[in-house]
Amino acid sequence: MCKILSSLLDIAESDSSVLIEGATGTGKELIAKAIHHLSRRKNGPFIAVNCAALPDGLLESELFGHVKGAFTGAFKDRAGRFALADGGTLFLDEIGSTSMAFQADLLRVLQDGHFVPVGGSDGRHADFRLIVATNEDLMGLTHQDRFRTDLYYRIGVAKIRLPDLAERKEDIPILVDHFISPARDARYDTLKEV
Repeated sequence: MCKILSSLLDIAESDSSVLIEGATGTGKELIAKAIHHLSRRKNGPFIAVNCAALPDGLLESELFGHVKGAFTGAFKDRAGRFALADGGTLFLDEIGSTSMAFQADLLRVLQDGHFVPVGGSDGRHADFRLIVATNEDLMGLTHQDRFRTDLYYRIGVAKIRLPDLAERKEDIPILVDHFISPARDARYDTLKEV
């Protein structure tokens, strides 16, 4: 883990996209936050989205935002995560769970530097650093035509592979603290320490 931590400063200094690979619970989001806090974008927002938790149509609206009337229930304009991450970092967890159509849309945003909200016609500037994470073998998914090769190379400019926890038992207390801190912050006074 020390080798990974020592590489974070170099990765943080660039504004390149980062791909973090590792099993569930290995601290991928923790590493993404560390990169953000070490980067020139540290004063900007850190916006996290779990791609596996949202169906494709909702994921598109969540990231791109939408304009009033774009679909049933769109009663007003809504900024998406691309806009909310302006000047900061956008962290997309479980990127391997997204559809090929969504991947094409994301690639277009990364290539063009702008996006169009769902139902809109005017492009908006996209200024965020992208960090993605997966517990899947994305290169294997490209061979199965389940992940776009061009997107794989676009998001994997810098790569971090997190070893399984069995190989880094000394990190378990840090990760436990990270995972229980939201509960502790929600005033569960019984969660003092593990």
